[in-house]
Amino acid sequence: MYMSQLKTVLEEDELPKYWYNILPDLPEKLPPAINPATGDVVKPEELEMIFAKELVRQEGSQERFIKIPEEILDVYRLYRPTPLFRARRLERYLKTPAKIYYKYEGVSPPGSHKPNTAIAQAYYNLKEGIERLTTETGAGQWGSALAFAGSLFGIKITVYMVRISYDQKPFRKIMMQLYGADVTPSPSNRTEFGRSILRQDLNNPGSLGLAISEAIEDAIKHENTKYSLGSVLNHVLLHQTIIGLETLKQFEKIDDFPDVIIGCVGGGSNFAGISYPFYWKTKSDNNSKVEFVAVESTASPSLTRGEYMYDFGDVARLTPLIKMFSIGHEFIPDPIHAGGLRYHGSAPTLALLKYHNIVKSIAYNQKETFEAAVLFANLEGIVPAPESAHAIKAAIDYAIDAKRRKESKVILFNLSGHGLFDLTAYNEFLAGKLPPFKLSLDKINRYINKAKQKVGEILNS
Repeated sequence: MYMSQLKTVLEEDELPKYWYNILPDLPEKLPPAINPATGDVVKPEELEMIFAKELVRQEGSQERFIKIPEEILDVYRLYRPTPLFRARRLERYLKTPAKIYYKYEGVSPPGSHKPNTAIAQAYYNLKEGIERLTTETGAGQWGSALAFAGSLFGIKITVYMVRISYDQKPFRKIMMQLYGADVTPSPSNRTEFGRSILRQDLNNPGSLGLAISEAIEDAIKHENTKYSLGSVLNHVLLHQTIIGLETLKQFEKIDDFPDVIIGCVGGGSNFAGISYPFYWKTKSDNNSKVEFVAVESTASPSLTRGEYMYDFGDVARLTPLIKMFSIGHEFIPDPIHAGGLRYHGSAPTLALLKYHNIVKSIAYNQKETFEAAVLFANLEGIVPAPESAHAIKAAIDYAIDAKRRKESKVILFNLSGHGLFDLTAYNEFLAGKLPPFKLSLDKINRYINKAKQKVGEILNS
């Protein structure tokens, strides 16, 4: 291990060999997914229609630690372990007694945390003879990661990219294409559902829920094709815990431990990746001092303004019903640049932790998060992804509050990716053109009530 005042780096042989599965440690049993056609609990064989069998097994596994195959570790070693930094320049600027640390996932080849699960999903599908994977992507980080994993394992990748991000982020699209992926804007003319949306509105900006519908429809209708998801479900979050497991080791090296752990949230994979291993650590040590903070956008505030209820994961209602914090599956978000946060729902495990007040949620608008991002870039040198900027904003606010209270807090956040493909967004910010989108309570309630009515009709029919 090499350690300096600013950076803690693990050696390659210190790479964790297991993922952490939170299911056995939740405060109560996770509410089951429901088949909307029958009203019954979803059976594993039903999920196997769109997911690899091993991923379905992991989805419901009660094993606390699941061994990482050597073939996956071999690819992880291209960029893992990732560094833990201390943001000393930011601390000095804020004149705070708090210590601010960040785990930097932007060192992966596609530039984010997303390959941690993309590599695993591509590997397990390859082992089962799958030739093609379909998926959705918002800002393009997930699509880039799966395209990267597909190129390494020789699997064809089809990506439905939310139209507004497809237009805003051409370099993400180019990266996916360089890795050999087929990328199309969603809604598209390639699926029945996409065509139905375009008949209603040719200028529909798209949403993650809509792109999920197209990707699932594509997978169901073609042989040797499965669907791959970048967030929300437990097997996805499981793979991301490599982040927090490494970070635990790094804090042991420097003899420190966080009081506050912060991550941005779209579906929940990045937040879960950094926080779930610490949740396990505090639970096993009977130490409840850590504050877990999930940060989202005011333009899509499922955890802060949504309702804990059964809802669909997509607009076309092709997914099972899952219990989560949701603002309604038909929700179409405003075109914010943090495309990865434009989801209507949340991971079921994260939702349960939020429901039990183990996780706190806050929301910021994109103008204030870009202000935090620019400050961070000037002080720490890294241009963060717009999604990660939400975590930076929260870390700054917590550090300022520690200064006010004269408390020596230890703050950790996950810097989930770099923003080098988001410079058009930064250009708009510098030109003063970024509106601070915030959903009205009336609009949120209309989407929630519509979703509750539709789900109620289905379950009571």
